[in-house]
Amino acid sequence: MSGLQLVSPRVKGIRVSSHSELQSLAAQITQQGALQPFKEVIDVSSGDLHKAGMKPVSFVRQVLSVCLYPELLQDKDLPLDVRLRAQRFLEVCDGGSIGSYTASSGMWYVRQSMAEFITRRDAGVPSYAKDVFISGGSQKALMVIVRLISTVEGETQTGVLTPLPCPHTIPALLDEAGVTLEPYKLMEDQGWAVDRKELHRALKAARGRCNPRAIYISNPGNPTGHVQDRKSIQEVIQFAAAERLLLLVDEVYQDCVFGPGTQFVSFKRVLFEMGKEFSEKVELVSFHSLSSGTMGECGLRTGYMELINIDPEVKHFVDTCLCTDICAPVTGQLALHIMVNPPTPGDPSYDAYTQEILLTQATLSQNAQRAQEFLNDLPGMSCEPAMGGIYLYPRLRLPPEILKQAEVSEVEADVLYCQRLLKEEGVLLGAGCQNGETTTEHHLRLCFHVPPDTLEEVLARLGSFHLRLFDGLPHADGRVKDTEAGQKYKRGMEPIWRSVDPEPKC
Repeated sequence: MSGLQLVSPRVKGIRVSSHSELQSLAAQITQQGALQPFKEVIDVSSGDLHKAGMKPVSFVRQVLSVCLYPELLQDKDLPLDVRLRAQRFLEVCDGGSIGSYTASSGMWYVRQSMAEFITRRDAGVPSYAKDVFISGGSQKALMVIVRLISTVEGETQTGVLTPLPCPHTIPALLDEAGVTLEPYKLMEDQGWAVDRKELHRALKAARGRCNPRAIYISNPGNPTGHVQDRKSIQEVIQFAAAERLLLLVDEVYQDCVFGPGTQFVSFKRVLFEMGKEFSEKVELVSFHSLSSGTMGECGLRTGYMELINIDPEVKHFVDTCLCTDICAPVTGQLALHIMVNPPTPGDPSYDAYTQEILLTQATLSQNAQRAQEFLNDLPGMSCEPAMGGIYLYPRLRLPPEILKQAEVSEVEADVLYCQRLLKEEGVLLGAGCQNGETTTEHHLRLCFHVPPDTLEEVLARLGSFHLRLFDGLPHADGRVKDTEAGQKYKRGMEPIWRSVDPEPKC
C-alpha cells in the first residue's frame, strides 16, 4: 500500500464530510488494484442499491426501454401491459418523445398519479396534484425548501432541529443553504425513539444561537432503522404546532418496513386524523424518492415532495426554484409513475413484478436480522434492531488504546476504525454522524440492502478485522475478548441461510 495515506477529516480546522473522505480513500485503494490483500472494495456505506448488486425491477426497465426506443411498441415478445404503459407515457410527453422538457415541477400526468397514490396510502385523506412537486431527487426538494426558510444576510441565522444521528448528507446540505443545524438526540436505549422532552431541550438551546423555524424528521429512520408509531408522530406534530415549526418529513423508506408488528403510517395521515385544530394549522412538507426503498433507481435522480398548509405564494417560489434545473429527468418521472402505479392483478406483468418485489423485501428483512445478530456477537459492539429502512447503526465501545490513536491522528475514533477497516479488509462502512460536533459516542453505518452473498462477505471481513483489532485488548467496559468465541469468526461463520425465502418476513 505504498503511498496510501489515512485521510484526516479536518482541513485547516474545518470539519470535512467523513463520508467524502472515506470515499476518496476507497478510490485510492481501488486504483492500486492487485497491490491489495483483498479482491475488491465493497461499499456498504450508503444506499446505492444497484451498485451493490441488487437487480432493477424488470417492469420499470422494460417500459423505459420502449419509451427510449418506440419501435419496440411493435415487439410482441414484450408483455402487452409494458407496451400499453409506454404508449400512454409517450402520448403525454410533448412531441411524443421523452427527450422533451416538462414543466419545472414535473409532468401534470405524473403529479396527478402521485396525488392519487398518496390518497390511497392515507386511507382517503385527499391529496392534490397542485401540492405535489417533482424534483431531481428528494435531496434537491429538501434543499429548495430549506433555502426558502433561510434568513438574509445580517439577520439571525435560521435553525433546523435535526435528529442525532441523521442522514449523512444532511449536515452538508444545511450548511450549503446557510442554515444552522440544531441537534436533538434520538434515544438509542429506546430503539432510537423520538423523545418530546429532548425536543424541548434542543429547542431551548437553539433559541440562544439561532432562529429555529423547522424540525426535520426521518421516518423510517435513516440511519437508525426506527419506525415511529402513531403516538410518537402525534407528539411531534403537537410539538411543531405549539412551537410554530415547519415539519420536514423524510419518508423515502416507507416501502421498507419489516419489523414484527410494525407498519408505516405517514405524518400526513396522522395529522389529518388529529382534527382541524392541527390539520388546518401545521405546515408540513413530506418527501419521497425513486432512489430509495425497493426501487433503488438512484441514477434516475427523481423524487417528489407534497406541501401541506403552505401559502400559495410560497408554492410559486418553490416552482420558481425548481426552474433552475429546468425539470427533473423525464425517465425518472415516468419511473415514479410506475413506482406508485405498479401492475395490478390480471396484468401480464403482475406475477413477475410481484415476485421481484417480494424477493427484494425478503432479502431486506433477512439481511437486517442476520447482520444485527452478527454485530451484537462482536466484542465492544451493540446494535439495535432495524424495524425499517436499509441501514443498521451499531455502537462501538472501543478500547482506550484505539481512542488514544484517534486523538493523536485528530480524527473521530469511528472514522479511524472505518479507515483501518477499508485499508486492511476493503470494506467501506460509514462513520457515525456527529453533526459537526465532537462526541464520546461512536457508531458505524452499514447498508444491508445488498445481495445475501455480498453481506456474508462483508460480515466475514468485518469480523476478521474487528477481532484482530480487539485481540488481547480490554473493552471500554473493562471486559476482555472471549478468544474461543472469536475463533468462529476467524475460521469463517456458516451463513444462517443459503437462499432467500421469497415470502417477506413482515
